Amino acid sequence: MKRIKFILPFLILTFSINNLFSLERVEFNKINFVKDSLPNGLKVIYSVDKSAPVVAVVVNYMVGSKDENPDRTGFAHFFEHLMFEASKNYERASIDKFVDEAGGQLNASTGFDQTSYFIKVPSNEIKLPLWVESSRMRGLKVDTIGVETQRGVVKEERKMRNDNTPYGTMLEKTVQHLFKGSSYAWTPIGSEQHIDKATIDEFRTFYDNFYQPNNAVLAIVGDIDIQETKKLVRDYFGNIPPAPTPKREPFKIAELKEGYREIVEDQKAQLPAVFISYRAPSMLDNDIYAFELLNQILSRGESSRLYQRLVDKEQVAVQAASNNLSFHKIGGVLFYGVASPGKKIEDVEKLIYDEINKIVKNGITDEELTKAKNILEVEFIRDKKNVLKKAQDLSMTWQFLGNPDLVNTDLEKYLKVTKEDIQRVAKKYLDTDKKVVLIYVPKQS
Repeated sequence: MKRIKFILPFLILTFSINNLFSLERVEFNKINFVKDSLPNGLKVIYSVDKSAPVVAVVVNYMVGSKDENPDRTGFAHFFEHLMFEASKNYERASIDKFVDEAGGQLNASTGFDQTSYFIKVPSNEIKLPLWVESSRMRGLKVDTIGVETQRGVVKEERKMRNDNTPYGTMLEKTVQHLFKGSSYAWTPIGSEQHIDKATIDEFRTFYDNFYQPNNAVLAIVGDIDIQETKKLVRDYFGNIPPAPTPKREPFKIAELKEGYREIVEDQKAQLPAVFISYRAPSMLDNDIYAFELLNQILSRGESSRLYQRLVDKEQVAVQAASNNLSFHKIGGVLFYGVASPGKKIEDVEKLIYDEINKIVKNGITDEELTKAKNILEVEFIRDKKNVLKKAQDLSMTWQFLGNPDLVNTDLEKYLKVTKEDIQRVAKKYLDTDKKVVLIYVPKQS
């Protein structure tokens, strides 16, 4: 997996439900783990997986774009880049070389709520990721060379993702209006002007505030001996001094009092597209289980209601699907359709509403609910076979939900969802005019 930053794969979701059902089912073995913490506040979680001689090390920092000053957006994402520069222990641009030579892989990602760093190596190389992560946790060099290098990289990334991509401003416009008045109202890529104006002292303040052991969870999963690994963790991280609780921007979320609609002329778009977003449950809300199943039935894969209606039956769209925006404090869902050549985007929008309203008024069938649960169960089990995914899930679940054992019990909550639950959340979140609608049309030359 390349080191790509926060990006939602709109227009390339081609999930095949039939393929999932053809896969051989496997048994789910509960993830056993051991929780620990250091005197400096670092939370550590260990899990043994002897299925392969590899180990995954994940450090999840509880800092995302929502923790930024509105006048200095993009800092969390900027640091995802900067953390691959020099530290007191190694020269700049060395981490990739170290991990490659050890036969490993590395990656990082920035979201609205967190920034994550992950390294997977052969188990006999476990000291390498621990050394790297401890070195850059408090020994990162926030200096002119690194800052100016990454300033240029981030600006180019923004141009590639936003300015030179069809519908590239869509996510920014969506969150700006869907979460207006909150710190979810901008995307992790942030503003180019904010990054340009930021000083090195501002970057250092951000680093010292958030990149501290008491704001992180370290997860280590793989072919390990827990007692030996605990000793290594203390050797590498134990001498980092404790820090004050990070100072955060006050979070608030205003009621969405009215809808928003905009037509955007897009030079890069070849086909018209509509993006319709609603507020949805947060990752902490119990409604999330029913809502995710609802979203799967409506718009995930080629057997979903939207795809079957808009693409297969009516043939007004070349793609119809959705993406969840599941955040710590609130959530959203974004439905989209790309018009077929010669078809009206108004018809695409109308049919999306029609399929949503059918569930609001009539609910779903037993068959749809069973299929959605089966798909989710297969995915749940498959994820538990991957040491990196397990490490990510354990760290995130502990950090945001307060209990890593939820990685073992979450499935039960999905399986308890009823048809009535699906219809209830459809009415609660989707039966409203308080939505954001963006219509992208090709700009005429």
